[in-house]
Amino acid sequence: MNILIVRLGALGDIVHAVPAAAALRHAFPDARIDWLVEARHRPMVDLVSIIDRAVVLERPSIAAWIDVARRLREVRYDAAVDFQGLMKSAVLARASGARRVIGFSIWHLREKGARPFYSETCRDTLIERADHIVRRNLALLRNLGVNDPTIRFPLADVRSGALDEIHSALGGEHPFALINPGAAWPNKRWPPERFGEVAAFLRDVRGLPSFVLWGPGEEGLAGAVVERSNGAARAAPPTRLADLVALSRAASLMVSGDTGPLHIAAAVGTPTVSLFGPTDPQRNGPWSPDDLAVSRYGVCGCHYERRCRKAEWCLESVDVPEVTAAIQQRFQQ
Repeated sequence: MNILIVRLGALGDIVHAVPAAAALRHAFPDARIDWLVEARHRPMVDLVSIIDRAVVLERPSIAAWIDVARRLREVRYDAAVDFQGLMKSAVLARASGARRVIGFSIWHLREKGARPFYSETCRDTLIERADHIVRRNLALLRNLGVNDPTIRFPLADVRSGALDEIHSALGGEHPFALINPGAAWPNKRWPPERFGEVAAFLRDVRGLPSFVLWGPGEEGLAGAVVERSNGAARAAPPTRLADLVALSRAASLMVSGDTGPLHIAAAVGTPTVSLFGPTDPQRNGPWSPDDLAVSRYGVCGCHYERRCRKAEWCLESVDVPEVTAAIQQRFQQ
């Protein structure tokens, strides 16, 4: 059997699709399982150890779409499973030439126009009983006869120069925390000065030094956290995605908003305390019952919007003591 997974991005959403890929491999150990992904997110798919091949959409252009469709059709897939639910992902799943093109029903699609490109969809009752997106992705596999609720994250363990730098800075393999203040959506970013106060708490109460993660263009954000930490935090070294996985595996805790590094940390079993405003932690947050989310989703007036439109931003009401109390509770789990 040849199976194509379609999940082009984003980082956290790709992480949430990994258990479905693992369930497919467990059910069909001899199958060829490929993953169609956008070029900028390929490094995450390359870390999924049970995938045979990452098929990369190089650019958002007609020429790139034609090229990737040609490469996909060479394989003759038995099934393409679209975990994204957008027009572009559905069109590419159909363009693969797969005999079966499977997706969510129209009621559970982000873009309803995707539905005509599927040859079959998952029953609504199965999706509605799945509270978290990870479990919804697993439910979509029922169409292939796969009924496996186990959540697995087969991510490769690679050597990390960034982790070596942290161990060197600490004088050995000592415990540390990760703080991730960034997020693609401005609506998800808790103020950096409050993250700095959390870092001071982690040092003074838990004895944990903190390293602040940052991505392209976020050096200033990380610097603001460090500045307000009263010497408790340092900026992390520059990190590739593989470094982020390694750092998360080694960390004692991650504190973060709803963004890709949080989901990577949860995937490798790192304890997390997270902050949620416009997104629902029951659907998108860490899936372990031990992990804690400080949430304002219930009072947010801008659900799943990149920017707040209200006079009062929901995450503004989250104060440092509420987060530090969650940290204390998480360490007691």
